[in-house]
Amino acid sequence: MKRRLLLTLPSWIALAAVVRAATPAASGGAGYKVTLEQLQQALAQRFPRRYEMGSLLNLNVQAPRVRLLPEQNRLGTEMVVDAAGPALARTSTGTFDVDFALRYEASDQTLRAHQIRLNALRLDDMAPGPAALLQAYAPTLASQALKEVVLHKLKPQDLMLTDGLGLEPGSITVTAKGLTIALVPKKTL
Repeated sequence: MKRRLLLTLPSWIALAAVVRAATPAASGGAGYKVTLEQLQQALAQRFPRRYEMGSLLNLNVQAPRVRLLPEQNRLGTEMVVDAAGPALARTSTGTFDVDFALRYEASDQTLRAHQIRLNALRLDDMAPGPAALLQAYAPTLASQALKEVVLHKLKPQDLMLTDGLGLEPGSITVTAKGLTIALVPKKTL
């Protein structure tokens, strides 16, 4: 009996260490980590994007540069925008500056942008008429450019152990190095 207990003790210690590592970050555990580099790579795969504003204006939005905003628990991005079309005398370049919160989508195990806020739209050398038109549509454009954009997809192997322990992704915290996704007990239906 003592021998069996001694043989299983290392297994229990290892399991305790795994459970401790998989507890929510708020209670001191590590949670699931996503780095700034991983976020940047995931976004880069979904850009450039093209938007047409009727037959007057075409916008090409380039891949955003992601910045972490831990004090707000949000991410920020700056996107280069090229505007062209019949409403413009020439092509104009500018930038969108937006920030957004994150949510976890369990159906496909992804982190997605939501609660998008436009902070600024800067346009270089654009005539006042088209600039006003673009400014009017800027919040909608920013929302379309990032709405439900997948920022990270968890792989099945990422969640295999936590799933077996009865845990699932919970709250998402933006840190100075990236994201920490808390792992919480699964909700029962």
